[in-house]
Amino acid sequence: MVILFLADGFEEIEALATVDILRRCGVEVKTVSIRDMHSVMGAHHIPVAADLCLKDICGGELDAVILPGGMPGADHLQESAGVNRALEECAGRNGLLAAICAAPKVLGAAGFLKGKRATCFPGFEKELTGAEVRKERVVEDGNVITSRGAGTAHDFAFAIAAWLGKETEATAVRHSMLYDA
Repeated sequence: MVILFLADGFEEIEALATVDILRRCGVEVKTVSIRDMHSVMGAHHIPVAADLCLKDICGGELDAVILPGGMPGADHLQESAGVNRALEECAGRNGLLAAICAAPKVLGAAGFLKGKRATCFPGFEKELTGAEVRKERVVEDGNVITSRGAGTAHDFAFAIAAWLGKETEATAVRHSMLYDA
């Protein structure tokens, strides 16, 4: 299962562009509210209905966990025991851990960036504990993909799709969206 967590204060572009592109690529990705309510409020006051709630994913086999940034959304993700359990489970299966903007700090705090190259939104570099901080739009290192912010969300999503074996589909979607036009 591929999941993207939503917490109040998430960055809408980072979450929704990623989900949209992954679904266009044929990835079955589910949005998951970290609360017991499907409704989640974005950082720019856009309400979104999550597919699932955190309690609905207990015991599911996680192939990828995606964390959008935005504040205070990234703080809420970091404070969530359920999010941290999901990251541990996914990492234990060598699944993908992907985070954008402020959310790579969640991976840093949990120790998933030790010895890895990673990037984030400017100002959060010190929170990427153990990482070699880079300034590229998207940084992939093993089972970790990180990205810088809303302006890099499309690149982030295409990198995730490729990591999940949908590189051909990602190329087709890039063309159909006129991304490289």
